[in-house]
Amino acid sequence: MDTYAITLLAVGLIFVLMALGTPVFAALALSGAFGIVMVENLTFLLNRLKSFSFASAANYSLTIIPLFILMGAFAHHAQIGKRLFHVANKWVGHLPGGLAMAGILTAAGFAATSGSSVATAATVGAVAIPEMKKAGYDSRLAAGSVAAGGVLGVLIPPSVLLIFYAALTEVSAGKMLIAGFIPGILTTVVFMVGVAILGQSTMNKAARSPRAGWGERMRATGQAWQVLVLFLLVLGGIYLGLVTPTEAAAIGALAAFLMLLLSRSDKAQLGPNLLESFRSTATTTVMILFTMIGAGIFSYFLTLVQIPQIVAEAIVESGVPPHLVVAILLLLYIPLGMFLDALSMLVITLPIVFPTVTGLGFDPIWFGILCVKMCEIGLMTPPVGLNCFVIAGIDRDTSLSDVFRGALWFVVMEMFTIGLIFLFPVIVTWLPDTMMGR
Repeated sequence: MDTYAITLLAVGLIFVLMALGTPVFAALALSGAFGIVMVENLTFLLNRLKSFSFASAANYSLTIIPLFILMGAFAHHAQIGKRLFHVANKWVGHLPGGLAMAGILTAAGFAATSGSSVATAATVGAVAIPEMKKAGYDSRLAAGSVAAGGVLGVLIPPSVLLIFYAALTEVSAGKMLIAGFIPGILTTVVFMVGVAILGQSTMNKAARSPRAGWGERMRATGQAWQVLVLFLLVLGGIYLGLVTPTEAAAIGALAAFLMLLLSRSDKAQLGPNLLESFRSTATTTVMILFTMIGAGIFSYFLTLVQIPQIVAEAIVESGVPPHLVVAILLLLYIPLGMFLDALSMLVITLPIVFPTVTGLGFDPIWFGILCVKMCEIGLMTPPVGLNCFVIAGIDRDTSLSDVFRGALWFVVMEMFTIGLIFLFPVIVTWLPDTMMGR
């Protein structure tokens, strides 16, 4: 059978299996195995699979993933999110849409301690949404702002998705983490400006917190010391070249553990909180590693039939402007994001689009940030927008459709931010290029 026909069958099989409820890693692995058998034979496949799982997962650099997840779990149980919201509310709560702004600032701060979008949305939502509803906010703005703030968890380092991209493409994990900082701040600013505009509506304009004095603001800011400590230990150490990303993750996890031990939360809950932190870290890490193994099998099949090379050569020789090619590839993530989670999108697309983009001479770090930004949109769009489902679970009084409607405003803001990063790559590349110990 023709290799193109085999490739189409293998790709189609992925979506058929996922439509039947097959886990993503299994769909990728089975489709890749099917393609390899069709191109070669079963004996060839079995010989390659003998050590494939070990070779894919037994990578020292991947230990950064469970460490960052564990750090975020400890930070969550240390109630860092609640303290951050209190601080942010003192600074911006009196502005139009101020409580929603406070939620976004809280999400940005908590994202610096957690690499998970869902964890960020859940943590901030549990604190911010009741306060916004009590103040009389439009439920769509309240839910949408927290769902959107959650996406900062996959962009502002430490981000598991940035590490995942680095592992799949073999680019520097340290550079990917540092590269996410300025785009993360830019996204936060754009969200806050957008909320300020939305906050001018009659309902939201009247819903404000009392203005806090400067002394009260400064005293409250001192409560956010944990975030500053974790930020300096992790990103500061990586940027200055004092530690590797893996070492920084280990230091951050230890610091967050000590913060949990010293927190004023109910001491009787310390044991259950530790157990839940380790359990969630183990399950999430296993899911990510299995996805990488499945993706590796499918990528091996694509390499075997040389699809990435064929596609890259065809695009290069087509004469289409390179920036237009990248723009089209990025836009493909929008329909994919409606049906797939962020990890799945990356593992399915990167084996083909990454060689194409780098073959055109574009910076892989810049493209990685753009890919993560497109994945962020998938976290807010129906029918599989995970962040919106999380918020709907927290706020039972707001329907899922209203959560999606509220998040739609922020999708527009995301597209604006992506446009800026696309047109001005220096937003991404400047900080990694100044790193010490590169």
